[in-house]
Amino acid sequence: MRSVTETSASSSRDRPPAWFDLEDDNRLRVGGVWRLAQVDRLSRRLERAGLAGRTVREVDASGLTELDSAGAQLLIRTAASPDAIAGVDRRFRGLLRRVADAEAATADLSRTRRPGGAGAQLALIGWRTVGVGLRVWELLGFLGQCTGAVAKVFVRPWTLDGRATLHHLQATGLNALPIVGLLAFLIGVVVAFMGALQLQKFSAGIYTVDMVGVAVLRELGVLFAAIMVAGRSGSAFTAQIGAMSLNEEIDAMRVIGLDPVGMLVVPRIVALVIALPLLTVYADLVALAGGAVVSLALLDIGIPLFLERLSNAVDETAFLIGLAKAPFFAAAIAIIGCFEGFKVTGSAASVGRRTTTSVVEAIFTVILIDAAFAMALSWLNI
Repeated sequence: MRSVTETSASSSRDRPPAWFDLEDDNRLRVGGVWRLAQVDRLSRRLERAGLAGRTVREVDASGLTELDSAGAQLLIRTAASPDAIAGVDRRFRGLLRRVADAEAATADLSRTRRPGGAGAQLALIGWRTVGVGLRVWELLGFLGQCTGAVAKVFVRPWTLDGRATLHHLQATGLNALPIVGLLAFLIGVVVAFMGALQLQKFSAGIYTVDMVGVAVLRELGVLFAAIMVAGRSGSAFTAQIGAMSLNEEIDAMRVIGLDPVGMLVVPRIVALVIALPLLTVYADLVALAGGAVVSLALLDIGIPLFLERLSNAVDETAFLIGLAKAPFFAAAIAIIGCFEGFKVTGSAASVGRRTTTSVVEAIFTVILIDAAFAMALSWLNI
């Protein structure tokens, strides 16, 4: 007899809690406790022995003393078919049959989802569309939860965790000033440089100030500040809540009667809704400074003339429009970041996937909201 476990021809008292022996190339004897706690180790041993993937034609399960659904699933996936498993105690037959039926149904569904021929791509598009719809539905449900939790804070302000809110305000606002300032300055430089190159051809270089002022105050300042916050703070929200989910801290909060949305999400939403408008004002000022530097260098437009032209070309409406977008961008970024954090399951790899997804979804949503603002303002002739 050839054994593939650490215990071969040893007495039963020397066997591990869960064991298997390969008597020949087609017959496998299993025994002991095949439960969830042992499944991971058993699965690795079976894989090392080359027995994973329905390769065994005959399985003698008469030695099983305990079995749960996880162990039954591993046993079924090791055997060539459920009928190849023999000697099962009557206590485990019903469980084994139900798990076998579930495995067969899953295999049928998988085949249904992956048809062959010309319909494969259409089916894939359909399933992905359904997946997007379900994700949007879940996100809307989470949005409702967050709206209710924020409404409770408005009714009872003392329920807001002030210390957590200040912490997130510092992390998302104050600590973001260097990177947002650098990006805003470069945006102002680029816009002014491109405008100056083109407008100088028509001897209209002075209108570079108009272009920089309108573009930065109305669109670019708040948009690029929001994109930076989505990449920096939105991803941090997902990673933080995701790590808590992996450590079962969120489950523990629910067990002791705390609301995770109220404790974790609301302070982040409030902090970001306060921080992003302030970052927008800061980004506008720095971007205009970058435009002024380029105007001085390329067009010989001094700072006093730049400010005078800016005040004549741009009124407060452009600034207020940009500022009005900031709270909507902030709420979307915070909600999406926290939503993806709550969706983390399994392992650290899930944190990475959800973090990437949250950044992509947040930036997409920010641009979508900006487009909605543009259409609404165009319809209102503002």
